[in-house]
Amino acid sequence: MDGKPTFHANNVWENVRHAVSKDCLFPIDVKTVALEIYGSIFSDPISDVKACALPGFEGLLVRNSVGSKWMIAYNDQLESPGRIRFTLAHEFGHYLMHRSGRDEFKCSQNSASSTDALEREIEAEADSFSSALLMPADDFRQQIDSQRFSVDLLMHCANRYGVSLTAAALKWRDLAGGRVIVVAAKDGFLDWASSNKAAFRSGAYFATKKETIEVPAGSLLQNSLWTPGGHAGAFPAKAWFPQEPDDMILEEHAFVVEGKGFCYTLGILLLPEIDAPRLISSEKANVTLTTINGETELR
Repeated sequence: MDGKPTFHANNVWENVRHAVSKDCLFPIDVKTVALEIYGSIFSDPISDVKACALPGFEGLLVRNSVGSKWMIAYNDQLESPGRIRFTLAHEFGHYLMHRSGRDEFKCSQNSASSTDALEREIEAEADSFSSALLMPADDFRQQIDSQRFSVDLLMHCANRYGVSLTAAALKWRDLAGGRVIVVAAKDGFLDWASSNKAAFRSGAYFATKKETIEVPAGSLLQNSLWTPGGHAGAFPAKAWFPQEPDDMILEEHAFVVEGKGFCYTLGILLLPEIDAPRLISSEKANVTLTTINGETELR
C-alpha cells in the first residue's frame, strides 16, 4: 500500500477545500465530491450515486456496458448515516485507485478477510482511503491535540466527520501517541482487535482470527451497559497482556454500540509507554476513572 490511499485521499481533500466553503467542509459529502467535483476530471466519470437492493453487500462500484461511466451504490438496508458515508467513500476509493483492473466491485464486511490476498489488499486500501478522506489527519489532530482521551472526545470527532464511533476510534488509534489497542467484544469474547504500531511492536496485540480470546474477568468490557458517555476505568495491564509488568496499569474505555441487528462493546485500551514511570501503583488497580463533562478524574 505504501501511502497510496493517503496520497489519493489528500488530493481529494485539497480539491474539496478549494471547492467548498470552510463552514460546510464537514461532514464531507461524498456524493457531491464524486458527481460534481470529480465529474469532469476523468473521461469515465461516476454518473450516479444511489441506494440499491444489494443483498449480502454494503457497497457497489460498477462500470456501464460500454465502459464510459460508473455508478456507486450502497445497500438500501443500511440505516446508519456514518456507515453509508464510509461505504460511499470506500467505493470512491476503488474508483480512484482500482478501476483499471476490473468492471465491478461488490463489497461486504467480509471482503477484508477474503482468502484472496489481492482482494484483501485492495479492500484494505479502500478502507484506508475512506478513513483518510472523511477524517483528514491535519484536522483530526487539531481536534485531539493536548486533550486527554475520553469517549466524549471521540463522540465529538465522530459527529464532526459524520462517521461511526468505531471509525473515529480507529482513526484516533493511528494518530494518537502511545500504545493504543481498539477492540470489539461480544458475549464476553473479542470479536476483533486492532493495535497501533507502538502497541504491536511491544507485543500488545490480539490474534483474534487465529484464536478465541476471552475478555478478562472484571474488565469494563465484560459487563458494560449502555450509557451516554460510556465507561472508563483503570485495570492491571497484565490481565490483558501477560507480558506486561505486574505493576503496570492501563486505562480502559468502553462504549456499548447498538444498531439494527447488531450490538457490541467498543473498547479502547491505553497502555503506558514502556519506559514511562509507573504513576499508579498496583494497590490502586481497582481505582475508577470517571468522565464528567469531558474531564477524567481518579476516584
